[in-house]
Amino acid sequence: MATGRVPTTANSPLTAKGDLFTYSTAPARLAVGNNGESLVADSSTSTGLIYTEPKVANPVLNSSFQIAQRGTTFTSPSAYTLDRWYWAGGNACSQQTTSDTTNLPNIQFCARVGRSVSTTATGTIYFSQSLETVNSRPFAGKTVIVSYYARRGANYSGSGNTVNLNLTSGTGTDQNVIVAYTGGSTVASANATLTTTWQRFTTSGTVPTTSTELAMYFSYTTVGTAGAADYFEVTGVQIDIGTVALPFRTNGATIQGELAACQRYYETFAMLAQRNTMAAQSTSSAFGAMFYKVTKRGTPTVTVPASGSGSGQIAVLNSSGSYPSTIGTVAADQITVDSCCIKVTGATSAYTAGQALVLYTNGAATIAVEAEL
Repeated sequence: MATGRVPTTANSPLTAKGDLFTYSTAPARLAVGNNGESLVADSSTSTGLIYTEPKVANPVLNSSFQIAQRGTTFTSPSAYTLDRWYWAGGNACSQQTTSDTTNLPNIQFCARVGRSVSTTATGTIYFSQSLETVNSRPFAGKTVIVSYYARRGANYSGSGNTVNLNLTSGTGTDQNVIVAYTGGSTVASANATLTTTWQRFTTSGTVPTTSTELAMYFSYTTVGTAGAADYFEVTGVQIDIGTVALPFRTNGATIQGELAACQRYYETFAMLAQRNTMAAQSTSSAFGAMFYKVTKRGTPTVTVPASGSGSGQIAVLNSSGSYPSTIGTVAADQITVDSCCIKVTGATSAYTAGQALVLYTNGAATIAVEAEL
């Protein structure tokens, strides 16, 4: 039968209600945490344990770059790219497959950010995500830790093979950290030395109590002429409350949940021939309702393809399924956070009031609904 010394009042290090008997190099006391805190493993502490605030949802949307409603390859900076991620500088940004099951926790995709081969233009490249104010406020006054996985290409031109991660707070409302950020203050900033193998990096800081915005951006300054692999790759981006980087998790529990969270800011309607049923108001105008898949965070901008009969263009056909003699202009109207009206005006010899009509594109086209920061 196994035997061992059972702690007694005389030899126990425990002194208060809720204390735990633990071990480092000798029996040790772990004082009880604050109300509501949870006990988690932390190898950096002497006992391997620490009390921290309960796990919250990762506020970084599309943190493993699964969602790519705008496409997977981008060459024009100062724009949103993979969902919720804004890119500035450089001329190459894309979604890539990680192809690594050894150094990553089963993450399939990453973002690759940098310059295309033979590019001579240099400067600082930024890759950022700005959190909406409603999602930033829970972190005000909290100590937070940012974690992410990164690696570099073989021709990466960043100084010392480093990439910088900056976590910034602000005092404005729903702003883009790269475009304009009121009361910007650095919460944490650190350079990570990259290799061609995936590594996990962390940096931590305390968010000001007055903060109403939170954002992060990766950056590096390019030099010389770009080789074939002047880029860094990043994935598994996460923010946790406390000083422990918890195992990676996405914001949504499922891919459908992650997609819906991203569609709060942007979604597309793929058009291929007939899309919506329309109703004629008069001989020259018609309208039809379009309901979004997800309610937007604010009144969006709705972008409709160019009006016409050419490839990728849009029109409202007459009741016989033909183009009007003058197609007129198709545009979005009565835009709300839930829906909009697609309306054509200025058509001639076209419709009879009350007729059912169809919205039509010549080939593939897209209606985009955007409510980004």
